[in-house]
Amino acid sequence: MRRGFRHPTQVIVGGFGAAVAVGTGLLALPVASADGEGAGLLTALFTATSSICLTGLAVVGTDTHWSVFGEVVIMLLIQTGGLGIMTLATLFALLLSGRLGLRARLLAATENKTLTGSDLRRVIRNVVIFSLATEAVLATILGLRFVLTYGYGAGSGAYLGVFHAVAAFNNGGIALWPDGVVRFASDPWICLPLCFGVIVGGLGFPVVFELARSWRRPARWSVLTKITVGMTALLLTGATAVFTVFEWDNPRTLGALEGGGKLLAGFFAGVMPRSGGFNSIDIAAMRPESWLATDILMFVGAGSAGTGGGIKVTTFGLLAFVLLAELRGDTSVNVGNRRIPQDTQRQALTIALIGVGVVATATFTLLVIVPHTLDQVLFEVISAFATVGLSTGITSSLPAAGQLIIIFLMFIGRVGPVTLFTALALRERTRLYELPEERPIVG
Repeated sequence: MRRGFRHPTQVIVGGFGAAVAVGTGLLALPVASADGEGAGLLTALFTATSSICLTGLAVVGTDTHWSVFGEVVIMLLIQTGGLGIMTLATLFALLLSGRLGLRARLLAATENKTLTGSDLRRVIRNVVIFSLATEAVLATILGLRFVLTYGYGAGSGAYLGVFHAVAAFNNGGIALWPDGVVRFASDPWICLPLCFGVIVGGLGFPVVFELARSWRRPARWSVLTKITVGMTALLLTGATAVFTVFEWDNPRTLGALEGGGKLLAGFFAGVMPRSGGFNSIDIAAMRPESWLATDILMFVGAGSAGTGGGIKVTTFGLLAFVLLAELRGDTSVNVGNRRIPQDTQRQALTIALIGVGVVATATFTLLVIVPHTLDQVLFEVISAFATVGLSTGITSSLPAAGQLIIIFLMFIGRVGPVTLFTALALRERTRLYELPEERPIVG
């Protein structure tokens, strides 16, 4: 292999970094701001990172601060982040040369987290076609609703439909209204398409493709699909119940809605912590119990190889099976009729512990430099790390140092803790010997 070839994860981290730099430069241009004066460098950097990393946190109002050019840049950054820098690069290589070299195959396999590097041409084509087709359907439904029901012109309705379809499917979490989508809280024709986009995008491409092939035969599903679908259904059901119950009589959230609207808003609130980031109720007005439930859901996140963030439901599900096996005294961890390798178990544990460590460190640091409460800061940190975008309203009040911490969290949350730290390692170590075994007391 050529001397200039680097580990694929290094190239992915560099690719996302380059995309953030390009987005920052474009958003810093005077034409990107509504006032024509240009955004400050930190504001442009924060917005570009939030967009490319599919987070949705903002330090300025998206609808008031940015021009149409700036909004289009944000939308394109979200689309780029969703499809993946390496997926786009490989697609362009296919269009130009029609061939894939070993390097491109490795990069695409790493970015898409596919289980094999074979036939990546077909995989990437299906990913792009599925993404764009889903966004087109969502954009059509949303656009027609904006035009026919809310009186937007054809051009404005189409633009709003496309922007929010892209943001929903890619779990971008950015809306073009100052209150998110609160004004549509009781409208199923707006809220349900957004939920559908978030859920499908968050499942992950390998899971979606497997479901499309064998949705009638669950017994043949892979472990990845079984855990992802099972945990997703469990978390969505539980989250909807929790938010509906605890916010039902809160006059500042669900209490202001009618019965059907309450159920819809409760479901919407249960879906969005997966990494969707939209809000149809005031997050700052939610009760502490709902904040804590949101923290947990955001940290778990969505499916592997999807557009969502968090430690992933696959990681969470695997750790649950590891715990169950340990409580039972089993010598191996089994999911259905498959045994989970020990290296996969270690990887799941590593991702979870790194996530806990990053969140704890960032929360402690922010508490030192900002006057906000622990629950507000913890919520903001997890939202950034899990690339969700929900906020209690403190983002715009953070000092420069606080914004830089959030930027770092959004970046590391998108590229993934393991990917980032692996990229920093110049080479892998292989131990040629084993040390004597000793069992310390645990617990």
